[in-house]
Amino acid sequence: MTTSAQAGPRKSPLAAARAVAPLVAASADEAEDVRRLPAELVEALSRAGLFRLLVPASLGGSEATVAELVDVLEELGRADGSAGWCAAIASTGGAFAAYMPAADAREVYGDRSSCVGGVFAPKGLAVARDHGFSVSGRWPFATGVEHCDWLMGGCFVEEQGQIRTLDSGTPDVRLMLFPASEAEVIDTWSVSGLRGTGSHDMEVADLVVPAGRTASLYGDTPRETGPLYAFPVFGLLALAITGVGLGIARGAVQDLVELAGGKVPSLQVKTLASQTDTQLRVAKAEASLRAARALVSEAIGEAWTEAEHDGGVTLERRAALRMAASHAMVTSAEVVGEMYSLAGGSAIYDDNSLQRRFRDIHVATQHTMVGPPSWQVAGRVLLGVPVRPEQF
Repeated sequence: MTTSAQAGPRKSPLAAARAVAPLVAASADEAEDVRRLPAELVEALSRAGLFRLLVPASLGGSEATVAELVDVLEELGRADGSAGWCAAIASTGGAFAAYMPAADAREVYGDRSSCVGGVFAPKGLAVARDHGFSVSGRWPFATGVEHCDWLMGGCFVEEQGQIRTLDSGTPDVRLMLFPASEAEVIDTWSVSGLRGTGSHDMEVADLVVPAGRTASLYGDTPRETGPLYAFPVFGLLALAITGVGLGIARGAVQDLVELAGGKVPSLQVKTLASQTDTQLRVAKAEASLRAARALVSEAIGEAWTEAEHDGGVTLERRAALRMAASHAMVTSAEVVGEMYSLAGGSAIYDDNSLQRRFRDIHVATQHTMVGPPSWQVAGRVLLGVPVRPEQF
């Protein structure tokens, strides 16, 4: 086990992502074929610290800024959406360490080679017992479940036969963390896109989880201090997903530019790049992508400043984060679609990565953190309709 004291000077997460990106891109086809990240790539991502971007520095993690998180996931997503997605889910799972008692957090996150994944959605039930919980549930979309060392599952808490609620009236939803070896992996991941993420179902039954390996993202206060852990958790999740989407779109633009210089469409004499329609559509797509990325950066910067100075983020800034993340994902999907359309028949072949990016982005847009519920909760803030801050 390597502790933070042995970790040495902090390295740039983005530099680490750029260094491993060629391997990510080279592994994309194999990841699709086997429906999980190849072992060599998992090892490289782990060694580079890219599964631990939000783990506290006190535990040897990067404790990256949110801007760094999005930069890294954009770089990985540009190389391959599946690898970026796996890093996004593992990294956001690392933020859980900030809520656990120090000794429990050290047990799970103290080993720098450890990868923590799982599902935040409350698909399980945790029955309160002395000193812990009896947990049962089945969670779909358990990204990277086959290469994780520890897993977490969101659960409603049952106490004396009733679902426990917080003072606000919100159900007590707690994350339960357990060794991966204690969960059954159910092969369900036969999907159109992000196939390399290996996001199978996971299941446990009557599993005892100590209280120290649980936390409520609604009701608990982080033990760790600093702006990262004052940042809204669900905003972090949405931005991580969006970072991957922005990377997929950036890669699609690069793919089209490389193709356009040499392709002469059927029944034409000029290359795709020489045609005015291509030039117009690529320029518009590039402008849209940059504008969406700029809005994300602006929203992060404003919220981070509040987190640094005030120890929290206002409703208005939280809404701005969710709008920026959702808008960027929609824009990314539009850009990928435009690049796919411009490429014509060339884009449908397996050896053209545009077809994979097209499939990947349209799976990514289905995530609830960047879907209609995200827009709706932001709209409620804008319209002055009451909301529960802890829920976004």
